[in-house]
Amino acid sequence: MAAPIAIQLYTVREALAKNFKSVVTRISEIGYVGVETAGFPGVTVEEVGDLFADLGLEVCSMHSQLPLGKQKNQIIEMAHQLEVNRVVTSTPRQAFESMDALKELCDRWNQASQIAEENGLELGLHNHWWEFTEVEGRPGFEILVEKLDEKIFFQVDTYWVNTGGGDSVAVVEELGERAPLLHIKDGPLDSEKDMQAVGEGAMDIPPIIEASHGTCDWLIVEIDRCGADMMEAVENSYDYLVGNELARGAR
Repeated sequence: MAAPIAIQLYTVREALAKNFKSVVTRISEIGYVGVETAGFPGVTVEEVGDLFADLGLEVCSMHSQLPLGKQKNQIIEMAHQLEVNRVVTSTPRQAFESMDALKELCDRWNQASQIAEENGLELGLHNHWWEFTEVEGRPGFEILVEKLDEKIFFQVDTYWVNTGGGDSVAVVEELGERAPLLHIKDGPLDSEKDMQAVGEGAMDIPPIIEASHGTCDWLIVEIDRCGADMMEAVENSYDYLVGNELARGAR
């Protein structure tokens, strides 16, 4: 069976800031099964949790900072309020400027993963294109896979993998069960240019999903920015993935 489809709410952040409830309601009407959170403009976590429950939307994961330092308790509490156990964070670009910086990053992540586990959470890494920068002759992403604790999962952003010069099919295949969440997006494979609805750009989507061999729990649509109407792109992405039986929707 195809994995269920979710949307990273960062995609519609501008519309959410104007009317959170109406935008999320529309996402539910389109047929999305789940949402991945990335901030709650104008609403509280409690209000958001109730809204998702009323609409039957599952929170598949939550984007936040690492659960370390002064924000640790807030992140843990938010995850528990949303009843989500997967917390996802991205990496700073400067961490890939040297091996020492990258090793320091991995140490911090391993420490954060231990804290997450102690609080019933899983920590995941969301990549951009810079993880595929070479660090002492090796792709930074390869070093991450090697040095991060095996409990840390990867949310593979398939578009950024290819934009950074990697091969998303090979990455998904290699990671297997360690990549339970896939970000599916499309566009011209240029970090400076606008993205497009899934199925309308340069990405070859079916082989990527096939490479997971059914180990992916969620396919998450994300469009960082788009030259066309964003809600139309969100709906077109759903229609492409569900219409081609690459993902499972609610309609």
